[in-house]
Amino acid sequence: MGKRKIEPEVKVAAVQAFLDGKSSQSAIADKLGICLASFQMWVKNYRSMGADAFSHNGNKHYSKEFKEQAVQDYLSGLGSLQDICEKHKIPSTSQLRKWIKKYNGHEELKASGTGGTVIMTKGRKTTFDERVEIVQYCIAHDHNYTETATKYEVSYQQARSYTVKYEEGGVEALRDRRGRSKPQEEMSELERLRAENKILRAEKERAEMEASFLKKLDAIERGWD
Repeated sequence: MGKRKIEPEVKVAAVQAFLDGKSSQSAIADKLGICLASFQMWVKNYRSMGADAFSHNGNKHYSKEFKEQAVQDYLSGLGSLQDICEKHKIPSTSQLRKWIKKYNGHEELKASGTGGTVIMTKGRKTTFDERVEIVQYCIAHDHNYTETATKYEVSYQQARSYTVKYEEGGVEALRDRRGRSKPQEEMSELERLRAENKILRAEKERAEMEASFLKKLDAIERGWD
């Protein structure tokens, strides 16, 4: 037996009956022949999107910017799958899961519809010097992983990973030790200092920009007194 199709107006009426206190979630789910989890999802989506949550006028197309923002919000820890779906009015967490899975697998994530545009480049192999430059740029630009990934043609995940590694373990953490066993292959003290100096300059410039901004803000606030 195929999956039973339930019309949007029936879903709206069922959810409204629960919200009005006329019946319990389990009783309504049993009556409609669906699982309780499915009905609970209806309720969450209805609260977030209203009746539009059940509209199926063809497959909804999402822009590249929309997909990118939703994935980034989740990867940045701004909420659970359901939280992000409610925020961006995505009807199903399974749709968001698919986008995240593609992204984490370094697959191209494209806009829905014919000939979608690539918004995330595939992960690629990088050299130590490239990773240093990526981190330097990312820190200097307020940890904008998307902009950094675009500029250096790496994935969002790579841009974020390199920056986090540096902030937790310094430049030594940016070395790729896969397949390495000989001590002489480690970076020299001069290489390490040069790399650290490059990133520290970016951190210093960022700090100076913030200090300048706060100074201007303070002057404006004083003018209001």
